[in-house]
Amino acid sequence: MDAVTNTGISREAEAEDLRLRALMRSAQDGDRVAYEDLLKACLPRIRRRLQRRGVDPDLVDDTIQDVLLTIHRARQTYDPSRPFAVWLAMITDRRAIDAARRHHRHAMHEVSSPDAYETHVDDSGDPQPFVTTNAIDRIRGSIAELPAAQRDAVERLSLRQQSLTEASQETGRSVGSLKVNLHRGLKALRALLNPEGRS
Repeated sequence: MDAVTNTGISREAEAEDLRLRALMRSAQDGDRVAYEDLLKACLPRIRRRLQRRGVDPDLVDDTIQDVLLTIHRARQTYDPSRPFAVWLAMITDRRAIDAARRHHRHAMHEVSSPDAYETHVDDSGDPQPFVTTNAIDRIRGSIAELPAAQRDAVERLSLRQQSLTEASQETGRSVGSLKVNLHRGLKALRALLNPEGRS
C-alpha cells in the first residue's frame, strides 16, 4: 500500500501530480511535446472521472473532447503551484454537468437559447485523433479555416479570453455582432473537429 502524505494523498499520486504540473508549466511556455504528453496523461483520468460522475456512456467521448478543448483554452490560467488533479477535476465536473444539461435539453426537444454558448462549451468529436494527430495543430488548423469574422471572435473571446467590451472597442464591432460570430465560430469549429457529426 502506498505511503500517505500529510495531505491525505499517496506519495505516488503526489509524485504524479508534480509530474503533471511540470508538464503543464512547460506547455504554458510553449513546449508542444510536453503539451501532447499532458493531454495523453489526462485522457484516462478524464474518462474515469466522467464514468464515476455517471455521464451517459454515449456522451463520454464527446465530453472528453469538450474537456480537452477547455484545457486548451484555459491552460494559461492554470497556476502550477496548485494541484493539477484538482484543476482537471473541476473542469471535468463542469463539462459533465454541461453534457447532462445538453442531453436533457435534447431529450426534452428543448430549443436552446441563442446565448447558451456563453454558459455551455460546444461539443467536439472523438478525443483520440485530437491527441495523436497533434492537438495544437488540429485546433489551430480548424480555427484557421473559419471565416475571418468568426475566427477573430473565437481567437479574441475564447483563446485570449478578452471581454466582449474589450473586443468591441478594439475591433469597432458591436457586442451583438461579436456574440453572433463567436456562436457561429464555435459551432463551425465543432463541425470541423467532429466531421462525422456525432451528436
